[in-house]
Amino acid sequence: MTLHRRTLLASTLGAMAAGGAAAQGRWPDKPVKLVVGFTAGSATDVSGRLFAQKFHEYWGQPVIVENVAGNSGAIGVDRVAKAAPDGYTLMWSGNAAITILPSLQTLPFDPVKDFAHISTTLITGSVIMVNNDLPVKTLAELMAHAKANPGKLSYGSPGVGTPQHIAGELLSKIAGVKMEHVPYRGAQMADTMSGVVPVAIQNAGASMPLIRDGRLRGLAITSLKRSAAAPDLPTVAEQGYPGFEAASWFALLAPAGTPQSILDRVREASLKALEDKELLAKLQALGLDPVGSTGAETKAQIERDIPKWAQVIKDAGIPRN
Repeated sequence: MTLHRRTLLASTLGAMAAGGAAAQGRWPDKPVKLVVGFTAGSATDVSGRLFAQKFHEYWGQPVIVENVAGNSGAIGVDRVAKAAPDGYTLMWSGNAAITILPSLQTLPFDPVKDFAHISTTLITGSVIMVNNDLPVKTLAELMAHAKANPGKLSYGSPGVGTPQHIAGELLSKIAGVKMEHVPYRGAQMADTMSGVVPVAIQNAGASMPLIRDGRLRGLAITSLKRSAAAPDLPTVAEQGYPGFEAASWFALLAPAGTPQSILDRVREASLKALEDKELLAKLQALGLDPVGSTGAETKAQIERDIPKWAQVIKDAGIPRN
């Protein structure tokens, strides 16, 4: 974490102390449920559980993680949207369900109107990597190879509508190339290592061990800034595509109408957790970098990202379900 970020988090914690103290003794007085829209063991689940444990320590009440998997997290998001706005049901949401899926299908919730946005807690870039036998060593060489072989180069992602899929489509759009997308639910890395699908885009936590072991060649990370988990890996933006950003991020949400005093306490606890060195080390091992935004900033991010990804999806011709 940079000095600026540490200072920002520390000053924000101090500014919120009075508001947090005012809510002491009223909430929570019973267990809190933290809904995670993915299966146990996923990066979303593991990071959510790490924060749930910290919240338990800070609040003195159990914080129970409930895995409600399906539809890239949207089933869990919908459940929270319809929960009572009393602070006892919170959402640990990835960005796909609330910024990408609205352009791919009709959802039973509104990502802006149906939620109180608490904070964007973590961000992770996806790594663009290739099979070691592919004759490219930089992103520029990969794009040149794709231009020389239009439609013949394929890339794998964890599935249609995932941040990794959309990152590949955005890169193809701005680079003026055509790469064939291959969606996976498993075995993605094995196929890239064997050369079946020579390019992979996957989150940093899953990618970096394979790159460090020399089993795949990392070319770029899709976050706007380099990741602490991969400081030597240049961003796409650094390599000729200024402003390129297609990262995954996690946000804390609550049902719309949740009292502001409760939202403040949850955000205060999340900022405190982001100052914990032991927790930060565990998050970095997962390829996750701290953010700690305000609720207003999270809401603004969602409002910016929905039309951004809608245009990429339209240009790529990805059908709406």
